[in-house]
Amino acid sequence: MNIDNTASQMRKGVLEFCILSIIKEGEAYPSDIIEKMKAANLNILEGTLYPLLTRLKNAELLSYRWEESTSGPPRKYFTLTEKGAGFYKELEATWFELANAVRALTNTEQENINNNNFNNPQ
Repeated sequence: MNIDNTASQMRKGVLEFCILSIIKEGEAYPSDIIEKMKAANLNILEGTLYPLLTRLKNAELLSYRWEESTSGPPRKYFTLTEKGAGFYKELEATWFELANAVRALTNTEQENINNNNFNNPQ
């Protein structure tokens, strides 16, 4: 089994949640979303981001506005809609339930890693 493929699938599963999380903080331009995700060590390419933004917009979770740019074409800024804010809250609750469940299942292994006992379990 390929670990890179599995890790990639795990990341893809949380991309929409992460995108909504960034946009809930305020209006966001796609390159800003990419930068924030990179800063969090979740690299995303424009070719992945734009289809996700379109899907979220088509689901009426996002809206956007155009702003003229002094250094190129107009920029599209995204915001959460009321429906998107509600969806985000539900998704956030689901995320925390899932994260807590995974943490509970992997807690013993993590304790061993934290205590440097991973290779020498007691």
